[in-house]
Amino acid sequence: MDKYVTVPAGADELKNLRAGDYVYLTGTIYTARDAAHKRLYEAAEEKKELPVNLKNQIVYYLGPTPAREGQVIGSAGPTTSSRMDKYTPRMLSLGLKGMIGKGKRSEDVIESMKENGAVYFAAVGGAGALLSKCIKKSEVVAYEDLGTEAIRKLEVENLPVIVVIDSHGNNLYETAVVDYKANFLE
Repeated sequence: MDKYVTVPAGADELKNLRAGDYVYLTGTIYTARDAAHKRLYEAAEEKKELPVNLKNQIVYYLGPTPAREGQVIGSAGPTTSSRMDKYTPRMLSLGLKGMIGKGKRSEDVIESMKENGAVYFAAVGGAGALLSKCIKKSEVVAYEDLGTEAIRKLEVENLPVIVVIDSHGNNLYETAVVDYKANFLE
């Protein structure tokens, strides 16, 4: 069953999502990749004010291509999430409630997600041109010197994602393998 979520969203809104749910996000999300995460992490560790308030926010692991004329943003496909794993527990402790990317997450990240009521969504890699059509506005809000890895504030409408790991720790990457074996390899 498809679910529609307005973002930003708190733990109460996200706790009913389950691994495997198809979700359409509408509202405000932020982008941040490796270099931006490193800066956010260092600022948090030094108790400096962050350039964005992460409370109840969703971060899309995205470094978009340049926008063509008449477009809001270029191709907007996800990057590999594990590259942010060393920073993610700290970001979750600051109130981050969701991440969008692709690929597996570490056990430390999954435990921190459960502790903080957060959700990990996957966007379809290779579909960046299609995903960009769901982005209605894009604005660099921090670390402009990082180019495509700068933090952007995005306004999205019905951005399609799949819950891979829910706030209870259920992991679609694990359950899908079990289900497949049970249904097709008997």
